This record gives sequence, C-alpha cells and structure tokens, in this order.
Amino acid sequence: MNKFRSRLLFGLVSIIVSVLIGLGLLLGQLFKNFYMDTFNERVEKEAKLLALYMESQSLENEAFRQQLDTISDTLSARVIILNDEGTILFDTRKHVSIDDDDHEKMLKALLKKEDDRSFMVEEEHEVYYYSVPFFQEGKKAGRIVLSLPVYSIQKVHEQIWMLLISSLGTAFMIILFLGIKITNQYTKPIEEATKVAMELAKGNYKARTYEHHLDETGMLSQSLNVLAKNLQDMVRTQEMQQDRLRTLIENMGSGLILIDQRGYINLVNRAYKEIFHINPSDYLNRLYYEAFEHKEIIDLVEEIFMTEVKVRKQMLLPIDIERKHFEVYGAPIIGTNHEWKGIILVFHDITELKKLEQMRKDFVANVSHELKTPITSIKGFAETLLDGAMKDEQALEYFLSIILKESERLQNLIQDLLDLSKIEQQGFKLNISVVNLTEVLQEVIVMLEAKANDKEIKLELEAEQKLFYMYGDLNRLKQIFINLINNAIAYTPKGGEVKVKVESRDDEVLVHVQDTGIGIDQKEIPRIFERFYRVDKARSRNSGGTGLGLAIVKHLVEAHHGYISVKSKVGSGTTFTVHFQKDAFQS
Repeated sequence: MNKFRSRLLFGLVSIIVSVLIGLGLLLGQLFKNFYMDTFNERVEKEAKLLALYMESQSLENEAFRQQLDTISDTLSARVIILNDEGTILFDTRKHVSIDDDDHEKMLKALLKKEDDRSFMVEEEHEVYYYSVPFFQEGKKAGRIVLSLPVYSIQKVHEQIWMLLISSLGTAFMIILFLGIKITNQYTKPIEEATKVAMELAKGNYKARTYEHHLDETGMLSQSLNVLAKNLQDMVRTQEMQQDRLRTLIENMGSGLILIDQRGYINLVNRAYKEIFHINPSDYLNRLYYEAFEHKEIIDLVEEIFMTEVKVRKQMLLPIDIERKHFEVYGAPIIGTNHEWKGIILVFHDITELKKLEQMRKDFVANVSHELKTPITSIKGFAETLLDGAMKDEQALEYFLSIILKESERLQNLIQDLLDLSKIEQQGFKLNISVVNLTEVLQEVIVMLEAKANDKEIKLELEAEQKLFYMYGDLNRLKQIFINLINNAIAYTPKGGEVKVKVESRDDEVLVHVQDTGIGIDQKEIPRIFERFYRVDKARSRNSGGTGLGLAIVKHLVEAHHGYISVKSKVGSGTTFTVHFQKDAFQS
C-alpha cells in the first residue's frame, strides 16, 4: 500500500518540481530581461543627458572637468569622451579598473558600430560599456562612453534568483504539504479498501473498512462493506446448506455413492462404508469398474450411462460371510441445458425386511400346518363316529378321548398365539409387584413335579438364599419358568435330571434351567426362539408342544428388562439362563 502512496507522491512532487523549475527559469529570464532593459534605459538616459550637457561645455574648462568627475561619482560610472577620430579627450578612470589595452580595444569596438547607441560587455573584467554621440554647434563632435562594473548587475541577478528560489521554495513546501494531505485523504481510503479486498480474496469475509466522507472514496468503502456483508451472508448460507446436506448424507440409513460424468467416484457416505465394510481410499477418485467388487453394481452403472434413465433393482450381494438383500436405486444427474453431470446410487438394505417377509411366510405356513393337524384329526374321528363307529362303546370312548386331546392341543395353540400377539403389541404392560423369585420357582416346580416323576426325572431347586425379592409380573414370571422347565422335562430322557439354580452376581441375578436331555446343535441355537421352530419336530409334537413357548419366554424376559442365553451340547444336555438386572431387585 505504501508503494502506491509513494508513487503517487513521487509523481506529484516531480510535477510540482518541474513546474516550479520551469516557472523559475521563465520568471528569472523575464526579470533579467526587464532589469537589463531598465538598466539600459537608465544608462541611455544618463548618457544622453551628459551628451546634452556637453553641447554647451568645453573640455578645456577645468570646472567642467571637475563637474564630469562629480557626475562620474554620482553615477558610479567611468566617463570617457572621445572625438570623431576615436582619440580619448577625457577619462575619469574611476569606478572601473581595467587594463588600458583592454580598455582601448572595447572603445575601438564601440566606435566601429554604426549605431548611434551601442553597448558592449567586457566579459573578462565584467565591465559594461555604453556609447552615445554628442554634438557641438550642430555637428557631431564625438562620443560619450559610460563604463560601469557588471557586478552590480550580477548582484541584482543574484537577488532576483534568491527571491525566486525562496518564493518558489516556500510555494513548493506549501504545495507539497497540501499535496501530502490531499493524497493521504484520498489514498488512505483506497489503501484500506485494497486491504479489505485482499482479505476478501483470501476468504476472510468478516473484514470491513472505515466509511469516510460521503465522496467517491466513501462510496467505494460503503460499497465494499456491502459486498463483504453480502459475501459473508452468502458463505454463511452456503456453509449452512452444506452442513445440512453433509449431515443428511452422512446420517441417512441408506448407502450413497456419487459418480461424476467421467466415471470417477466422488462421494461415499458413512452408511455405505459401514454396510460394505470398505475403506474410502479404495473408492474415492477411482473409476467405478475398478472400485466395485460386484458385477451386478457395475452392470447397473453401465446401464444408466447408456440409457440415461432411472433404474431400480433388487440385488443379493455377498458381503464377507453374509449375503444381504439390497434395493438399489440409480439415477442420472442432469444439469441445466441437459448437461450430463454423473450418477447417484442409493443402496437400501432390505435384508431384515426379507427376513421378516420370510418369517411371515414361515409363520403362516407353520400356523396352517399346526392348525391343520388337530383339525384333520378331529374331523376324521368325527366322520368315523358318524359312519357307525359310535355304536361301539370302546371305539367311541377312544375316539372321543383323541378328539378331546386334539381340541386341548388346538386350544393351547390358539392361546399361545393370542399370548404371543398380546406380548408383541407396543402397548403391552406388565402388572408389576414385589415378587419373591425363589417362591415363584418353588411353585412352578411343585406344579411340574408330577410330570417329572412320571418320566422318573429328578427335579430340584438350588438357591443361594430363600429371599430374592424383585419387581415383576407374578403370572408372567411363572409362565417363563413353566415353559423352560416343561421343555427341559420334555426333552430329557427317562431317568435324567433337571436342575433349577438361582445365582447372584455383582450386577445381575441368574436363573439357570439345566437338563441332561438330547441337547441342541450349535447351528440351531440362533433359531430356537423363532415361532414354531423345533429341534426335534416329531418328538415336540408328540409331547403336545406348540413351538411358541420359547418365543413367548424371550419376549417376557425382555419385558422384564432382562435377556436369555443358551448353552448346549448334543447328547449332554442344555442350560437356559435367564439374566435379570440387579436394579430390579429390592436390597
């Protein structure tokens, strides 16, 4: 900024100095010419006056000679009188010191001039000579020469130049002072505006300049401040929109990829990274057919590039050790003037939906199958009785007992379905009260002890303490342990053992239901809590199970803010463990 001010000030000073020097030379020459003209006129008048005086006087008169000396002293000039032949008739020899030879040469030179009035300057001795003719008795009698030293003229010249220099110097200082002040007044706002413009160019839109007087510079500062404010508002709005867009893209549940018009991947959101377990550096700024591992996705992108239309497809893609279902939505990005800008791909993970759909299908099929079996039995035995078998009392009793058994099974199935549906409803609530967990388990064991005795199974309870008071639903807790202990008895061979154990830990209370039954294969454990899933389907159905017991147990345990875990080994038995949080118990 100082360079601009220095250049402007230097230019202004140069112009001022040039103008003042030119003006000084002009005025000096004018003053010099004026003084010389004035000097010549004065000397001419003095010489003419002396010539008029000579017309009535004679050099032979001693009084006249003395008067000439007096005139010489008065005029501070050397008076020389020559006749027509150039002979010196009178010479005061005062006021001017010059060699006689040089003096005679100057006089001869003056005489050679034909003008009545002539002057010359002897430069070596700096002597000024002025010559005029004089007349006596009407005839030219000779010439009068006045000789003056030039130093008086030079002194006047010096005085003139000193006056000019001092005047012009003073004017220069005044003009320079005013110029600096005016320059500062106009350059300072420009410098400030330039600094603000540079800050704006760097991206600092908070920069502002001081608004000066209401002139052009003030209007410039005001306009620059308005521009900076508008840019700041625009950037703030743009950043806000970018933040919103970035937040939306990064936090959306579906994977998103943006491909430019050349086929390079420009954007991969967080959901896509998490779903496909990829490193962003393996995707960004790479061609799509080099980055994507799945041929289906590459074909989809190529289809959009070729057709320039939206595409929507469902894909089953292998990811690590899993196979996931995706609904992929691809669309071309067309800008203004039909400018092709790229492709956007959105991956919706519908694996859970597919699983739920499959579970729904399985549920419908299983319910249909479970309902069909007892209904078919009831219908078949009823038709047999109507065909005449009811006259045989033994067959009638046998068939009616089977019909009753199948009806009870059908009733149990419907009741379990109703319970499961009720438990899974969002508004399902437990009837919470203070319950002694040990007492609940004792009641359940008493209820199932007869069934265990029929199979010669040893059923026992082990508790670290007799009182385990907790907040829970008494009936639902009984339902949980009836199902678990009943399953343990059903899947334990004759002569086996079922043990119920209550264990207290630091942050939870565990209830273990352990049997020595057939066990469960490890690959089947994740599915045992599904509806109608059976480890041993034939045996389960013969035991009267509906296949819904463990599903109900899981939901009821979770309703009590706990969870259930399973450990099993085929042929060695199974242990179901119900985990209750310690904060559900009274201290």
